[in-house]
Amino acid sequence: MFDAVKEFAARHRPGSAVGSPAAPAPAPAPAPAQNAAAAEVAARPAAAVVSIAGPTAAADAKHMARALALAAKGINSTHPNPRVGCVVVAGGAVVGEGWHRAAGGEHAEIAALRQAGKRAAGATLYSNLEPCSHHGRTPPCADAVIAAGIGRAVIAMYDPNPRVDGVGALRRAGVEVTVGVGARAAAQLNRGFCARFSVGRPWVTLKMAASLDGKTALADGRSQWITGPAARRDAHRLRAASSAILTGIGTVLRDDPRLTVRLGARRDGKLATGRQPLRVILDSHLSTPPRAKILRAPGNALLITTAAEAAAIGLLRGPGVEVLVCRAAGRRIDLAQVMRELAAREVNDLLVEAGPQLSGELLRQGLVDQVVVYLAPDLLGGGGAREMFDLPGLESLDDRHRLQFADLRRVGRDLRLTLDVAGGDSAGESVGAAGAAGAATVADPAQPPRN
Repeated sequence: MFDAVKEFAARHRPGSAVGSPAAPAPAPAPAPAQNAAAAEVAARPAAAVVSIAGPTAAADAKHMARALALAAKGINSTHPNPRVGCVVVAGGAVVGEGWHRAAGGEHAEIAALRQAGKRAAGATLYSNLEPCSHHGRTPPCADAVIAAGIGRAVIAMYDPNPRVDGVGALRRAGVEVTVGVGARAAAQLNRGFCARFSVGRPWVTLKMAASLDGKTALADGRSQWITGPAARRDAHRLRAASSAILTGIGTVLRDDPRLTVRLGARRDGKLATGRQPLRVILDSHLSTPPRAKILRAPGNALLITTAAEAAAIGLLRGPGVEVLVCRAAGRRIDLAQVMRELAAREVNDLLVEAGPQLSGELLRQGLVDQVVVYLAPDLLGGGGAREMFDLPGLESLDDRHRLQFADLRRVGRDLRLTLDVAGGDSAGESVGAAGAAGAATVADPAQPPRN
């Protein structure tokens, strides 16, 4: 998710020639609205948003890049809220900056306005997300922006939450509003938040470590360690940026994992952010041992089952451990219902660390948006070594599961492959559409203005 932010920042950093790199890829066609909330947001008019170019466009892009960089500081800590950064500019100079640190805390706009003080009157405010206009954990930011006397607001994208109409509130108060600068990068930074409102489930990233010949473990299940220390540290960064981590009972019984973030952890297991992702275990028959590490590690755990057995549930339920009974779909837990339940718990970004059966089933049902593979330059060979995915055989190449390379980089001695999943119930199309919808409301600063 950082790549789009970094790309936008690189194009528009001070001193760079705006528009000198190759033109950005065309925006994907907006996906059809998946539910009433998405439809309502998609129906918002783009009228009264003006195309901009020249010095104003360059300045807008530069300050929005800074707002996005500030927003990214909350990558590990803002759940379930979106990551938001804000910059206030008066007379060409930055007079206030802020970013949202944690749910219930000061919003980015409030922090930036507080720093700007009286200099906010008549100034321009930059934010990567539409200011909130409703009472949630904190009062509406749109009211504070209006009260501060902001003359112009540059917003990267509309908030996908249909309760929010900050842009409308600002315009009704006479504030000039431009929407769409940095929209694609903004949508990627908050892709899980966008997915939760657009398709009703989290953004799902499937993570695995494998050998060069695609094996994830030996036949007896041993897999520590296929990849090197640098790759494992990088994987903990993925965990830290996730709202929740999901695994299956097979992994719990085989590996007894903690599934905690230990990057930068203190001795008591707590992080500098004060947040451990929710750990989610899919266990149809309540086979999880009561003393499993995943239930006793710092943070909270959610055990999802189809077995409504009060005695067994009572043995597993405890401080920080919730047991949820879901319906079955054949012999498995209904994975679509699992995703809806997680969305209802405000899970934005879900990281899956599971075995080949659960990984393959999620992919088969179109419930995966991105796959991250840490690939070691080793060969494990045959002899029953475990594969990455348990998927049925195909009769035609036309039926293959199509992925697209989004990023490839070296991490220590290993490679990290990031692949986007196309088709199915992928939230990627809706997130792309959110960015495209925002970008469509303002001329791309890197391109010549249209006649």
